[in-house]
Amino acid sequence: MPHPDPRILLRLTRMLRPHRLRLAVAALALLMAAGCVLLLGQGLRLVIDQGFLARDRGGIAQTLALMLGVVGLLASASALRYYLVTWIGERLAADLRRRVFDHLLELEPGFFEDATVSAQGPGEIASRLTADTSVLQTLFGSSISLALRNLVMLIGATVLMLITQPWLSGLVLLGIPLTVLPILWFGRRVRRLSRSSQDRVAELGRYAGETLGGIRTVQAFTHETEDRHDYGVRVEEAFDTAVARTRQRAWLTGIAMLAVFLAVGVMLWQGGEAVLAGRMTAGELSAFIFYAVLAAGAVATLAEVAGDVQRAAGAAERLFELLDAQPTITAPPHAMALPSPLAGKLTFESVSYTYPSREEPALEAFDLIVEPGERVALVGPSGAGKSTLLALLLRFYDPDSGRIRLDGIELRDLDPRDLRRAMGLVAQEPVLFTGTVAENLRYGNPQATVAELRRAAADANALTFIDELPNGLDTSLGPGGVQLSGGQRQRLAIARALLKDPRVLLLDEATSALDAESERQVQQALDRLMVGRTSLVIAHRLATVMAADRLIVLDRGRLVASGSHAELLERSPLYRHFAELQFGPQAASRSATTAS
Repeated sequence: MPHPDPRILLRLTRMLRPHRLRLAVAALALLMAAGCVLLLGQGLRLVIDQGFLARDRGGIAQTLALMLGVVGLLASASALRYYLVTWIGERLAADLRRRVFDHLLELEPGFFEDATVSAQGPGEIASRLTADTSVLQTLFGSSISLALRNLVMLIGATVLMLITQPWLSGLVLLGIPLTVLPILWFGRRVRRLSRSSQDRVAELGRYAGETLGGIRTVQAFTHETEDRHDYGVRVEEAFDTAVARTRQRAWLTGIAMLAVFLAVGVMLWQGGEAVLAGRMTAGELSAFIFYAVLAAGAVATLAEVAGDVQRAAGAAERLFELLDAQPTITAPPHAMALPSPLAGKLTFESVSYTYPSREEPALEAFDLIVEPGERVALVGPSGAGKSTLLALLLRFYDPDSGRIRLDGIELRDLDPRDLRRAMGLVAQEPVLFTGTVAENLRYGNPQATVAELRRAAADANALTFIDELPNGLDTSLGPGGVQLSGGQRQRLAIARALLKDPRVLLLDEATSALDAESERQVQQALDRLMVGRTSLVIAHRLATVMAADRLIVLDRGRLVASGSHAELLERSPLYRHFAELQFGPQAASRSATTAS
């Protein structure tokens, strides 16, 4: 396991710059609280030497009153410090979550699909956004404050010990170097194990999310026993790693405390001898013991916080891996503007593309011109490159070679956002988000009025079932719209595309998974959606695309035939094979006659 970059925590501290004022006030409160604790040692010396031993009741009362005032100031400063550092920790975690999430939205889909790049995919990334930022919140909202407070206490107690009894202080200070060595040695091991532990926990989240997200498939295949076993194995691996990390931290804390308190024990023995010999007073010894215990406790706390720092370094490293990931699909320095109005002409010039994880190209030397307003259907076997074509149009990927143009402008010369605003996608499995019907429809147009929502829903044949929902447009759909049928989700996706009003429409097998009635309603909505728009339609059911202006046949990433349904039945053996499989030989011939 590689060591985290030592500059990681420095990068985190730079995020604290906007909160400099709060940090300064918190530091002042911390110094005040630490100073109050150190003053209590001198109060203890005065109570013993000038009160108890001198039998001066007035002196005792006066000293105790002063100590009570110091305690009140200590309580106020400690409360202020706690509030400020907790606020800063929460603010840092919130800022980091936003920065990482905002950056993730700039990365292309390929980043989340390539396991070698994004570790375990969206589930693991979501774990980093929650669990790892919580670790950092604990560090900056608690651990660092404790570390600074105890560091000040250690320095102050050491100085006062030296002033009180220089020779005796050497015995206590001897324990400090003995503590630093195990902190350094065990700290490295804690850091490595912390990173491994966080990775294991992230894997738990990924596996659970994936399994529960596909619960219908899991139960349909009675795979519960295997998933319980596999999840249990991952739980035990995470537990074993966490126990190993805890064991190292326990050794770190225990050895540090043992070393310091051994020195304190020797100090008490020698100090007692000095009091009996008259070389120091009982009050001085009491104050010295007080400072020695403070120093010992401070070192022990610093040893424990060192483990938190190492753990946070592992969490920060995982988060900065995401922040440092650079998108490959970006806007050029001087992006060209799309013409207005946009005609919608698409041109593919010798386009080739190979996915990073594959050897065979998904598209190879592909040439095609789609005229404005033309409806072009893409047919071919699975893996022929149809969906890749749509992904390249949306600039989810860039071609390895060749050019794609929209109204004569190469896509690489456009800002991806401007390009995607001109395009509308209706996928085979439309994605709906947790929220209401209206919120999902407004993905197409965030400013859409209720009247516009209802008009788009009506055009998509969705208004009837929306009005039958308990709260109409304000009905919550649940995660992924699981309460709706496939046809209903598809019609909502079409309404969403209608609200976007794109010039170029991309339909990726939008009716392939529907029953006959749902397909009829969705096809009617699609026909309305395609009016006046350049449309590329992927379909396995030829019956849904026979009326297209042109059908394009792809095979192994190449364009092998183009024409109408009747022309392709005569000229393309591959298309004829598809038609015979779906319609039968005689029905295919009749459909060709009808089409011609």
